[in-house]
Amino acid sequence: MRLSVLDQAPITAGNTAAGALKNAEELAILADELGYHRMWMAEHHGTGAFASSAPEVTAAHLAAKTNKLRIGTGGVMMMHYSPLKLAEVFKTLSAFSPGRIDFGVGRAPGGDNYAMYALSEGRPPMVNNMYEKLAIALKLLDDEVPEESLYSKTVATPANIVLPEAWLLGSTGNSAIQAGRLGLGYSFAQFFQGGMTPAILDTYRRNFKPSAFMEKPEINVTYLVTAAGTKEEAEFEALPQDIARLSLMKGQIHKILTPEEAQNYPLTEMDRMMIQENRKIHLVGSAKEVATILQEEQAHYGYDEVMICSIPHSQEKRLNVYRLLATELF
Repeated sequence: MRLSVLDQAPITAGNTAAGALKNAEELAILADELGYHRMWMAEHHGTGAFASSAPEVTAAHLAAKTNKLRIGTGGVMMMHYSPLKLAEVFKTLSAFSPGRIDFGVGRAPGGDNYAMYALSEGRPPMVNNMYEKLAIALKLLDDEVPEESLYSKTVATPANIVLPEAWLLGSTGNSAIQAGRLGLGYSFAQFFQGGMTPAILDTYRRNFKPSAFMEKPEINVTYLVTAAGTKEEAEFEALPQDIARLSLMKGQIHKILTPEEAQNYPLTEMDRMMIQENRKIHLVGSAKEVATILQEEQAHYGYDEVMICSIPHSQEKRLNVYRLLATELF
């Protein structure tokens, strides 16, 4: 089972956005040294909780700071960009770092309606043509001429570069068929709301057709993880993330509290029940306990790779999650 990283450049309480991006750089360098397979940057808009609003820019920086680690987006949000722009950005990235770039895309806005309309300059966002847009972008990436007249009289440059791997993200199973038909990798965001089933992954595999971007079906699954030397320490570090999840479920996005602040947070009995329910998607425990869960999950679902998203308040604690899991799983 391959082990990889998903980062959102979280801006934890008392820290800065610039610091969050430097933390992403530090995490990428460590992941490269430890032998992680890839690192993706998410795309978030209109929030003070995450600094990853331009993952393709961050990816260029991280690729220049690492040697073996695959670098990409998890994902770039297609609705905000033209297929031509998507193709040219990732061709450029791949020209600089051939064989190490991932073109990971998602269909969500990555932000609220205010951000979505600001990104579209006030025009109604085009939300019903995502798969068509993706198919055009893939052709342009592969130096093909799309049939659509709007894109048939131009070229995506630079040409003749090593193709990036291409991945489609999903959190409900709705993308599984299209990911397979387009010959892409399928990335399931289990940490969003759970819901992964063997049937969803089997649907992707059954519909898979080899492409220039992927010879055989590839599945990775992202979990939110807080691991430490002991379960007690992990629970202490996990509570701020649990509270942030509760706030998100109530339509609010807040910066991650310190563990000490979280201990004094006024939780209701219903809040505590919801935190326990969320343990299905937030894996908390000693590194050995978490590693065992991941191995069991992989055996049950048969995916190829697990991506770890971890956001303790302290950068050192966060880096230690990845160190500990590497020790247990490599």
